[in-house]
Amino acid sequence: MEQMPTDNLGLAPFTCSFTPQLSELLFKLNCSIAISTYQAGKLIFISPVDADRITQLPRDFIKPMGFDISDDKMVLATKDEVLCFENSKELAAHYPNKKNTYDSLFLPRATFYTGQVDMHDVAIGNDGIWAINTSFSCLCLVSGNFNFIPKWQPKFISQLVSEDRCHLNGLVLVNGNPKYVTALSTTDTAQGWRENIINGGVVIDVETNEIILDKLPMPHSPIMHDGELYLLLSASGEFIKVNIKEKKYEVIKKLNGFCRGLDIYGDYAFIAMSKLRKNSSTFAKLPFADNADVAAIKVIHLASKAVVGEMVYKTSVDEIYSLKILKNSNRPNILNTTNPLHKYSLSIPGQTFWANPEKNNP
Repeated sequence: MEQMPTDNLGLAPFTCSFTPQLSELLFKLNCSIAISTYQAGKLIFISPVDADRITQLPRDFIKPMGFDISDDKMVLATKDEVLCFENSKELAAHYPNKKNTYDSLFLPRATFYTGQVDMHDVAIGNDGIWAINTSFSCLCLVSGNFNFIPKWQPKFISQLVSEDRCHLNGLVLVNGNPKYVTALSTTDTAQGWRENIINGGVVIDVETNEIILDKLPMPHSPIMHDGELYLLLSASGEFIKVNIKEKKYEVIKKLNGFCRGLDIYGDYAFIAMSKLRKNSSTFAKLPFADNADVAAIKVIHLASKAVVGEMVYKTSVDEIYSLKILKNSNRPNILNTTNPLHKYSLSIPGQTFWANPEKNNP
Protein backbone atom coordinates (compact mmCIF):
# COMPACT_ATOMS: atom_id res chain seq x y z
CA MET A 1 0.00 0.00 0.00
CA GLU A 2 0.99 3.61 -0.58
CA GLN A 3 1.36 5.60 2.64
CA MET A 4 0.56 9.25 3.21
CA PRO A 5 3.42 11.45 4.51
CA THR A 6 4.58 11.38 8.12
CA ASP A 7 6.56 13.87 10.17
CA ASN A 8 10.00 13.44 11.72
CA LEU A 9 8.58 12.54 15.11
CA GLY A 10 6.72 9.46 13.90
CA LEU A 11 3.30 8.98 12.43
CA ALA A 12 1.42 12.22 11.86
CA PRO A 13 -2.28 12.61 12.73
CA PHE A 14 -4.59 10.78 10.31
CA THR A 15 -1.71 8.89 8.70
CA CYS A 16 -3.04 6.10 6.51
CA SER A 17 -1.99 3.64 3.87
CA PHE A 18 -3.97 2.97 0.71
CA THR A 19 -3.88 0.74 -2.32
CA PRO A 20 -3.16 2.43 -5.67
CA GLN A 21 -6.52 1.20 -6.92
CA LEU A 22 -8.34 3.45 -4.43
CA SER A 23 -6.91 6.74 -5.66
CA GLU A 24 -7.29 5.60 -9.27
CA LEU A 25 -10.94 4.67 -8.74
CA LEU A 26 -11.87 7.90 -6.93
CA PHE A 27 -10.18 9.91 -9.67
CA LYS A 28 -11.95 7.94 -12.40
CA LEU A 29 -15.36 8.25 -10.71
CA ASN A 30 -14.78 11.96 -9.94
CA CYS A 31 -15.92 11.54 -6.35
CA SER A 32 -14.74 11.80 -2.76
CA ILE A 33 -15.45 9.84 0.42
CA ALA A 34 -16.85 11.49 3.53
CA ILE A 35 -16.72 9.74 6.92
CA SER A 36 -17.79 10.72 10.42
CA THR A 37 -15.80 9.54 13.43
CA TYR A 38 -17.32 10.44 16.79
CA GLN A 39 -14.30 8.92 18.52
CA ALA A 40 -11.90 11.39 16.86
CA GLY A 41 -14.47 14.20 16.70
CA LYS A 42 -14.06 14.70 12.96
CA LEU A 43 -15.87 14.78 9.66
CA ILE A 44 -13.24 13.80 7.09
CA PHE A 45 -13.25 14.29 3.32
CA ILE A 46 -11.00 11.85 1.42
CA SER A 47 -10.27 12.96 -2.14
CA PRO A 48 -8.07 12.04 -5.10
CA VAL A 49 -5.29 14.48 -5.94
CA ASP A 50 -4.76 12.50 -9.12
CA ALA A 51 -4.82 8.82 -10.08
CA ASP A 52 -1.90 8.09 -7.73
CA ARG A 53 -2.47 10.24 -4.65
CA ILE A 54 -5.19 11.05 -2.15
CA THR A 55 -5.62 13.89 0.33
CA GLN A 56 -7.66 14.24 3.50
CA LEU A 57 -9.48 17.21 5.00
CA PRO A 58 -10.56 16.63 8.63
CA ARG A 59 -12.87 19.14 10.34
CA ASP A 60 -13.69 19.33 14.05
CA PHE A 61 -17.21 18.60 15.25
CA ILE A 62 -18.43 17.44 18.67
CA LYS A 63 -19.31 13.74 18.37
CA PRO A 64 -20.31 13.71 14.67
CA MET A 65 -22.65 10.83 13.87
CA GLY A 66 -25.01 10.39 10.92
CA PHE A 67 -25.04 12.79 8.00
CA ASP A 68 -26.83 13.11 4.69
CA ILE A 69 -26.06 14.89 1.42
CA SER A 70 -28.75 15.84 -1.08
CA ASP A 71 -27.67 17.95 -4.04
CA ASP A 72 -26.00 21.00 -2.44
CA LYS A 73 -27.43 20.42 1.03
CA MET A 74 -25.84 18.54 3.91
CA VAL A 75 -27.08 17.78 7.43
CA LEU A 76 -24.94 16.41 10.27
CA ALA A 77 -26.00 15.07 13.66
CA THR A 78 -23.60 15.86 16.50
CA LYS A 79 -23.64 15.42 20.28
CA ASP A 80 -26.56 17.76 20.91
CA GLU A 81 -27.15 19.58 17.63
CA VAL A 82 -28.11 18.97 14.01
CA LEU A 83 -26.13 21.23 11.68
CA CYS A 84 -27.25 22.31 8.21
CA PHE A 85 -24.82 23.22 5.42
CA GLU A 86 -25.14 24.57 1.89
CA ASN A 87 -22.56 24.04 -0.85
CA SER A 88 -21.22 27.02 -2.78
CA LYS A 89 -19.01 26.23 -5.76
CA GLU A 90 -18.43 29.96 -6.26
CA LEU A 91 -17.09 30.54 -2.75
CA ALA A 92 -15.04 27.34 -3.06
CA ALA A 93 -13.26 28.65 -6.16
CA HIS A 94 -12.13 31.79 -4.30
CA TYR A 95 -11.33 30.14 -0.97
CA PRO A 96 -8.85 32.42 0.87
CA ASN A 97 -5.17 31.47 0.36
CA LYS A 98 -6.18 28.46 -1.77
CA LYS A 99 -7.94 29.80 -4.82
CA ASN A 100 -8.91 27.36 -7.56
CA THR A 101 -8.20 24.41 -5.24
CA TYR A 102 -11.64 23.25 -4.07
CA ASP A 103 -14.61 22.38 -6.27
CA SER A 104 -17.19 22.58 -3.48
CA LEU A 105 -17.48 24.25 -0.08
CA PHE A 106 -20.14 23.30 2.46
CA LEU A 107 -20.93 26.29 4.66
CA PRO A 108 -22.93 26.30 7.92
CA ARG A 109 -26.38 27.82 7.44
CA ALA A 110 -28.47 26.72 10.44
CA THR A 111 -28.17 24.87 13.75
CA PHE A 112 -30.94 22.96 15.50
CA TYR A 113 -30.45 22.38 19.23
CA THR A 114 -31.72 18.86 19.84
CA GLY A 115 -30.25 18.23 23.28
CA GLN A 116 -28.37 15.04 24.07
CA VAL A 117 -30.77 12.51 22.57
CA ASP A 118 -28.13 10.44 20.77
CA MET A 119 -29.19 11.09 17.18
CA HIS A 120 -27.81 8.46 14.82
CA ASP A 121 -28.83 8.43 11.12
CA VAL A 122 -30.30 11.62 9.66
CA ALA A 123 -31.85 12.19 6.24
CA ILE A 124 -33.17 15.10 4.17
CA GLY A 125 -36.78 14.29 3.25
CA ASN A 126 -39.95 15.83 1.88
CA ASP A 127 -41.07 17.04 5.30
CA GLY A 128 -37.70 18.28 6.50
CA ILE A 129 -34.88 16.62 8.40
CA TRP A 130 -35.67 13.11 9.61
CA ALA A 131 -33.56 11.61 12.38
CA ILE A 132 -33.21 8.43 14.37
CA ASN A 133 -33.55 9.41 18.02
CA THR A 134 -31.76 6.48 19.62
CA SER A 135 -32.23 7.62 23.19
CA PHE A 136 -36.03 7.83 22.84
CA SER A 137 -36.30 4.79 20.50
CA CYS A 138 -38.19 6.79 17.89
CA LEU A 139 -38.05 8.36 14.45
CA CYS A 140 -38.45 12.11 14.65
CA LEU A 141 -38.41 15.36 12.71
CA VAL A 142 -35.87 18.01 13.62
CA SER A 143 -37.59 21.32 14.31
CA GLY A 144 -36.69 24.79 15.53
CA ASN A 145 -39.87 24.82 17.64
CA PHE A 146 -38.92 21.80 19.77
CA ASN A 147 -35.87 19.69 20.51
CA PHE A 148 -37.49 17.05 18.30
CA ILE A 149 -40.94 16.00 17.10
CA PRO A 150 -41.64 12.26 17.59
CA LYS A 151 -43.32 10.80 14.51
CA TRP A 152 -43.00 7.01 14.75
CA GLN A 153 -41.76 4.28 17.05
CA PRO A 154 -41.57 0.48 16.73
CA LYS A 155 -44.70 -1.34 17.83
CA PHE A 156 -42.77 -3.11 20.58
CA ILE A 157 -41.78 0.18 22.24
CA SER A 158 -44.44 1.03 24.83
CA GLN A 159 -43.21 4.42 26.08
CA LEU A 160 -41.52 7.52 24.74
CA VAL A 161 -38.75 7.70 27.31
CA SER A 162 -35.00 8.37 27.24
CA GLU A 163 -33.81 4.81 27.87
CA ASP A 164 -32.35 3.57 24.53
CA ARG A 165 -34.52 0.49 24.75
CA CYS A 166 -33.78 -1.14 21.36
CA HIS A 167 -30.90 0.94 19.96
CA LEU A 168 -32.68 2.21 16.89
CA ASN A 169 -29.92 3.41 14.54
CA GLY A 170 -30.36 3.21 10.74
CA LEU A 171 -32.79 5.01 8.43
CA VAL A 172 -33.74 4.72 4.75
CA LEU A 173 -36.00 7.13 2.87
CA VAL A 174 -37.90 6.12 -0.27
CA ASN A 175 -39.29 8.94 -2.43
CA GLY A 176 -38.41 11.38 0.35
CA ASN A 177 -40.32 9.56 3.10
CA PRO A 178 -39.11 7.19 5.85
CA LYS A 179 -39.40 3.57 4.76
CA TYR A 180 -36.97 1.26 6.61
CA VAL A 181 -35.13 1.42 9.93
CA THR A 182 -32.72 -0.86 11.74
CA ALA A 183 -32.49 -1.63 15.44
CA LEU A 184 -30.27 -3.91 17.51
CA SER A 185 -33.17 -5.58 19.34
CA THR A 186 -36.91 -5.65 20.02
CA THR A 187 -36.49 -5.08 23.75
CA ASP A 188 -38.71 -2.65 25.67
CA THR A 189 -36.54 -2.06 28.75
CA ALA A 190 -33.79 0.43 29.48
CA GLN A 191 -30.64 -0.56 27.54
CA GLY A 192 -32.29 -3.92 26.90
CA TRP A 193 -30.57 -4.28 23.52
CA ARG A 194 -27.26 -5.08 25.23
CA GLU A 195 -28.58 -8.48 26.37
CA ASN A 196 -28.41 -10.10 22.92
CA ILE A 197 -26.28 -8.10 20.50
CA ILE A 198 -25.14 -11.17 18.55
CA ASN A 199 -28.51 -12.01 16.97
CA GLY A 200 -31.22 -9.69 18.26
CA GLY A 201 -31.29 -7.11 15.44
CA VAL A 202 -34.19 -6.26 13.14
CA VAL A 203 -35.13 -4.40 9.95
CA ILE A 204 -38.56 -2.71 10.19
CA ASP A 205 -40.89 -1.31 7.53
CA VAL A 206 -41.93 2.08 8.90
CA GLU A 207 -45.14 2.30 6.86
CA THR A 208 -46.51 -1.03 8.10
CA ASN A 209 -44.51 -1.33 11.35
CA GLU A 210 -43.75 -4.88 10.21
CA ILE A 211 -40.46 -6.62 11.01
CA ILE A 212 -38.93 -7.69 7.68
CA LEU A 213 -35.84 -9.41 9.08
CA ASP A 214 -35.01 -10.51 12.61
CA LYS A 215 -32.27 -12.34 14.51
CA LEU A 216 -29.65 -10.12 12.87
CA PRO A 217 -26.14 -9.47 14.27
CA MET A 218 -26.12 -5.68 14.88
CA PRO A 219 -27.64 -4.27 11.65
CA HIS A 220 -26.38 -0.81 10.63
CA SER A 221 -26.15 1.59 7.67
CA PRO A 222 -29.17 0.60 5.53
CA ILE A 223 -29.32 2.21 2.06
CA MET A 224 -31.38 1.84 -1.10
CA HIS A 225 -29.59 1.33 -4.43
CA ASP A 226 -31.36 0.63 -7.72
CA GLY A 227 -34.51 -0.30 -5.80
CA GLU A 228 -32.71 -2.83 -3.58
CA LEU A 229 -32.11 -2.61 0.17
CA TYR A 230 -28.52 -3.12 1.37
CA LEU A 231 -27.06 -2.96 4.86
CA LEU A 232 -24.23 -4.10 7.10
CA LEU A 233 -24.30 -6.73 9.85
CA SER A 234 -21.66 -5.28 12.13
CA ALA A 235 -21.38 -8.14 14.61
CA SER A 236 -20.71 -10.73 11.88
CA GLY A 237 -18.82 -8.46 9.49
CA GLU A 238 -21.23 -9.05 6.59
CA PHE A 239 -22.38 -6.84 3.71
CA ILE A 240 -25.84 -8.02 2.64
CA LYS A 241 -28.64 -7.40 0.12
CA VAL A 242 -32.19 -7.86 1.40
CA ASN A 243 -34.96 -9.69 -0.45
CA ILE A 244 -37.84 -7.71 1.03
CA LYS A 245 -40.67 -9.84 -0.42
CA GLU A 246 -39.24 -13.14 0.76
CA LYS A 247 -37.87 -11.72 4.05
CA LYS A 248 -34.40 -13.10 3.60
CA TYR A 249 -31.00 -11.82 2.59
CA GLU A 250 -27.93 -12.64 0.53
CA VAL A 251 -24.42 -12.15 1.89
CA ILE A 252 -22.46 -10.23 -0.73
CA LYS A 253 -19.18 -10.11 1.17
CA LYS A 254 -17.98 -11.31 4.55
CA LEU A 255 -15.43 -8.94 6.04
CA ASN A 256 -13.09 -9.73 8.89
CA GLY A 257 -14.14 -7.04 11.33
CA PHE A 258 -16.73 -4.55 12.56
CA CYS A 259 -18.34 -2.89 9.51
CA ARG A 260 -20.45 0.24 9.87
CA GLY A 261 -20.83 3.03 7.29
CA LEU A 262 -21.96 2.15 3.75
CA ASP A 263 -22.60 3.84 0.43
CA ILE A 264 -22.84 2.57 -3.15
CA TYR A 265 -21.78 4.54 -6.19
CA GLY A 266 -21.98 2.98 -9.63
CA ASP A 267 -20.72 -0.59 -9.46
CA TYR A 268 -18.89 -0.12 -6.18
CA ALA A 269 -19.78 -0.40 -2.50
CA PHE A 270 -17.73 1.69 -0.07
CA ILE A 271 -17.65 0.20 3.43
CA ALA A 272 -16.11 1.57 6.63
CA MET A 273 -14.46 -0.70 9.20
CA SER A 274 -13.84 0.17 12.86
CA LYS A 275 -11.59 -1.01 15.64
CA LEU A 276 -13.33 -2.53 18.62
CA ARG A 277 -13.03 -0.82 21.98
CA LYS A 278 -10.84 -3.02 24.14
CA ASN A 279 -12.58 -1.99 27.35
CA SER A 280 -16.11 -2.59 26.03
CA SER A 281 -18.00 -5.51 27.55
CA THR A 282 -20.49 -5.23 24.67
CA PHE A 283 -17.91 -5.53 21.89
CA ALA A 284 -16.04 -8.26 23.76
CA LYS A 285 -18.92 -10.63 22.91
CA LEU A 286 -18.31 -10.39 19.14
CA PRO A 287 -16.72 -13.39 17.39
CA PHE A 288 -13.84 -11.34 15.92
CA ALA A 289 -13.19 -9.28 19.07
CA ASP A 290 -9.50 -10.20 19.10
CA ASN A 291 -8.92 -9.47 15.40
CA ALA A 292 -10.79 -6.22 14.66
CA ASP A 293 -7.82 -3.94 15.22
CA VAL A 294 -7.94 -1.54 12.24
CA ALA A 295 -10.10 1.33 11.07
CA ALA A 296 -10.36 1.18 7.30
CA ILE A 297 -12.38 1.78 4.16
CA LYS A 298 -12.90 -1.09 1.73
CA VAL A 299 -14.25 -0.88 -1.80
CA ILE A 300 -16.23 -3.86 -3.09
CA HIS A 301 -16.95 -4.41 -6.79
CA LEU A 302 -20.58 -5.52 -6.73
CA ALA A 303 -20.47 -7.76 -9.80
CA SER A 304 -17.39 -9.76 -8.78
CA LYS A 305 -17.78 -9.27 -4.99
CA ALA A 306 -14.03 -8.62 -4.85
CA VAL A 307 -12.23 -6.02 -2.73
CA VAL A 308 -10.77 -3.66 -5.33
CA GLY A 309 -9.42 -0.89 -3.10
CA GLU A 310 -8.61 -0.20 0.53
CA MET A 311 -7.46 2.51 2.91
CA VAL A 312 -6.22 1.76 6.43
CA TYR A 313 -5.75 4.31 9.20
CA LYS A 314 -2.50 4.14 11.17
CA THR A 315 -3.33 6.94 13.61
CA SER A 316 -6.17 9.09 14.99
CA VAL A 317 -9.18 7.21 13.60
CA ASP A 318 -10.39 4.11 15.45
CA GLU A 319 -14.17 4.16 15.03
CA ILE A 320 -16.22 5.30 12.03
CA TYR A 321 -19.98 5.77 12.18
CA SER A 322 -21.17 6.93 8.76
CA LEU A 323 -19.79 7.01 5.21
CA LYS A 324 -21.15 8.85 2.18
CA ILE A 325 -19.90 9.44 -1.36
CA LEU A 326 -19.64 13.03 -2.54
CA LYS A 327 -20.55 12.71 -6.20
CA ASN A 328 -18.99 14.91 -8.89
CA SER A 329 -16.51 16.36 -6.41
CA ASN A 330 -12.83 15.46 -6.26
CA ARG A 331 -11.80 18.23 -3.85
CA PRO A 332 -14.58 19.19 -1.42
CA ASN A 333 -14.22 21.44 1.62
CA ILE A 334 -16.38 22.18 4.66
CA LEU A 335 -16.28 24.81 7.39
CA ASN A 336 -17.46 24.46 10.97
CA THR A 337 -18.69 27.26 13.22
CA THR A 338 -15.66 27.18 15.52
CA ASN A 339 -13.44 28.49 12.73
CA PRO A 340 -14.20 32.23 12.28
CA LEU A 341 -13.45 31.94 8.56
CA HIS A 342 -17.04 30.88 7.88
CA LYS A 343 -18.21 34.36 8.96
CA TYR A 344 -16.49 35.91 5.96
CA SER A 345 -18.16 33.66 3.39
CA LEU A 346 -21.19 35.64 2.32
CA SER A 347 -23.92 34.42 0.01
CA ILE A 348 -27.06 36.13 -1.26
CA PRO A 349 -29.35 35.12 -4.13
CA GLY A 350 -27.30 35.36 -7.29
CA GLN A 351 -24.07 36.58 -5.69
CA THR A 352 -21.30 35.50 -3.31
CA PHE A 353 -18.54 37.42 -1.55
CA TRP A 354 -15.50 36.75 0.61
CA ALA A 355 -15.33 39.58 3.11
CA ASN A 356 -11.91 40.92 4.06
CA PRO A 357 -11.09 39.85 7.65
CA GLU A 358 -8.51 42.64 8.04
CA LYS A 359 -11.07 45.35 7.28
CA ASN A 360 -13.47 43.86 9.81
CA ASN A 361 -10.85 43.39 12.51
CA PRO A 362 -8.87 46.67 12.87
